Amino acid sequence: MLNVEKLNQYYGSSHTLRGVSLDLQKGQCLALLGRNGVGKTTLLKCLMGVLPVAAGNVRLDNRDITKLKPHERAALGIAYVPQGREIFARLTVEENLMMGMAVKPGRQASKIRGEVFELFPVLKEMLHRRGGDLSGGQQQQLAIARALLADPKLIILDEPTEGIQPSIIKDIGRVIRLLRERGDMAILLCEQYFDFAQELADKFVVLSRGEVVASGVQAQMSGEDIKRHLAV
Repeated sequence: MLNVEKLNQYYGSSHTLRGVSLDLQKGQCLALLGRNGVGKTTLLKCLMGVLPVAAGNVRLDNRDITKLKPHERAALGIAYVPQGREIFARLTVEENLMMGMAVKPGRQASKIRGEVFELFPVLKEMLHRRGGDLSGGQQQQLAIARALLADPKLIILDEPTEGIQPSIIKDIGRVIRLLRERGDMAILLCEQYFDFAQELADKFVVLSRGEVVASGVQAQMSGEDIKRHLAV
């Protein structure tokens, strides 16, 4: 589904990503772990085409997408839930959800599927409220639901638990688990917190100073070794 080979990226004279490689198959959840500032979000933005890469390549379904623009990648089936959610605060919940279907043909984008309300029941109760009036946790649920309405092959979640109350963290974990078990998409979960990721991920990639310092499937990875790279 997703294959990243020896990705390098620079910010000015700073070498922010150093030969990063990873692969992710349909039905898998890969946890991208690391402390703040190690390059996790930079990598995700490179995967979405928001930032250019200096070297290396990104492939989706064996197609090289390294040079494609963000909207072209979205049309091919990549959905991105950015850190900070970035919902449209002045639009209603319903309008935000409709924006998630912008990459789909007109007739297909005419109706919000009931599935998202099964995953996030609170959104159905708030369809006509402005996105900016929702709590942080509700906005995160809205951002994930909006991404799912694009019918992605790959969904990228950038720190979905950041600043979220524990009850909604459990709801988000439940949804990620259901999506993984459904088996029809790949999930790239970027996290700081190992305990949350451990419950959901099939495999792990740990970044430090822009490079991969540990990677492997769940059975191969020592929790203590991973936590050592995450400790402040």
